[in-house]
Amino acid sequence: MTRTIRIGTRGSALALTQTGTVADALRKAGQEVEIVKVSTPGDRSSAPIAEIGVGVFTSALREALLNKQVDVAVHSYKDLPTAPERGIVLAAVPPREDPRDALIARDGLTLGELPSGARIGTGSPRRTAQLRALGLGFEVVPIRGNIDTRLNKVFDGELDAVVLARAGLVRLGRADVITETLDPIQMLPAPAQGALAVECRVDDVDIEHLLRSIVDDEATRAAVTAERAMLAALEAGCSAPVGALAEVVEDYEDTGAGDRVVERVSLRGVAAAGLDDESVQLLRASAVAGKSEAEQLGRDLAAELLDLGAGALSGPGRESR
Repeated sequence: MTRTIRIGTRGSALALTQTGTVADALRKAGQEVEIVKVSTPGDRSSAPIAEIGVGVFTSALREALLNKQVDVAVHSYKDLPTAPERGIVLAAVPPREDPRDALIARDGLTLGELPSGARIGTGSPRRTAQLRALGLGFEVVPIRGNIDTRLNKVFDGELDAVVLARAGLVRLGRADVITETLDPIQMLPAPAQGALAVECRVDDVDIEHLLRSIVDDEATRAAVTAERAMLAALEAGCSAPVGALAEVVEDYEDTGAGDRVVERVSLRGVAAAGLDDESVQLLRASAVAGKSEAEQLGRDLAAELLDLGAGALSGPGRESR
């Protein structure tokens, strides 16, 4: 392909770094690439994400794509609304960075070492719910801003700790500030956390095939497909108190003529109820299915959570029908 591929991205340091990994892969394959910065409503507002709505970091990029200002858009996958966008296709999901959450605390402390009453900052209802559910007496403080803004609240003594996605810190070369990577048993990450979504126009078949052949990672796509299907079936937005983590694992299947190795998707999910109360109820479920059944697996796990009572889910970010 001889044309220059214009890749749209937000202008933040993290977004540019993430987009750079996609651009580098294309350049390595011999493609000419231009990175185009696009300002989004989420970048221009300091209000909590739950107030300004789902898609605040993605709508402007998608508009630029549909208007042919750019040929490709790179998003943090967890920021995408669950509903598909007419005229746009998910062309590739690159290999995922570590999806877990990370604690950055004063004095190198871990979560278990922080005292009752410690002030922990996060802008995520999902993290808020799971921190409160630990029953350790933390004061959870809502925060916004880029990674440095959040980290400085700890370094300057305003907060005892913050919780951020490990993936963003690693991509920016800031993994050294992490005092503990949180086990998913304590805190399940957001659906598709650590993954990127690379979109193009549905009628740009050449670009789609190029991205899929160079950038797409099959195992990552299967895992995040399951997680996002669960989120969509719960009718919960990207900032809702819902966590999910899927992994592609090897299993053995009896064929009658001996065992063979097969790949399956293992999915864990959590939904919080009563987020406005100090006593948060977490509903948990898990299931396994074949890799080709990832989307149905997510829907099935959501149905199980709904049976457990997740139908009462009404946290910020819930999408209307």
